[in-house]
Amino acid sequence: MADEKLYGEKAIEENQLERFENRTQVRRYTVSFSCPEFTCICPRSGFPDFATINIKYVPDKWCVELKSLKLYINKFRNEKVFHEDVTNNILGDLVDLLDPHEIEVEGDFNVRGNIKTVVTAKHTKS
Repeated sequence: MADEKLYGEKAIEENQLERFENRTQVRRYTVSFSCPEFTCICPRSGFPDFATINIKYVPDKWCVELKSLKLYINKFRNEKVFHEDVTNNILGDLVDLLDPHEIEVEGDFNVRGNIKTVVTAKHTKS
């Protein structure tokens, strides 16, 4: 039993980002999310990195489903990834899923080694 994965671990592992149809396409509006418990692992030291991931987008035809986003964000907790890469990876995955009018992802990382890092990546539909 000790080697069995818990239901949360399975849910994170098996998760796929999901979308649903934007039912208010008659106007542009902004959707914002804050994920204040983000964690990943520094690929150089192996120490954990903590951040708040802020996502702001203007949907076109699709919106992101929140439970799938939560599980997607949690998958990074065991990944070795640099701040710049994780921020851009999240942006890229959401652009691929949603094709929004505009989207911005900000990784606001906690102070580590006396340095605070904030990475902002943006995409605008051409």
